[in-house]
Amino acid sequence: MYRDEEREYRECVKCGFEDSLRLDGRPDPEELQTRVNQERDDKAPSVSEQERDSIQVINFDPNPGQKRRDH
Repeated sequence: MYRDEEREYRECVKCGFEDSLRLDGRPDPEELQTRVNQERDDKAPSVSEQERDSIQVINFDPNPGQKRRDH
């Protein structure tokens, strides 16, 4: 058993168990649940090979006026 300024640590040499407790008795802060750190349920649906073959790729130019030569 040893401690630092904030925690007290316990370790078992025989089985390798490790544990730590805060000296002030407060629990460790847990990460808040946000939409960023949660598992996603709305994953992209799978596409069959027939649907994959029928997909048409469109090249989109966000500023087509730059390539015009008529003015």
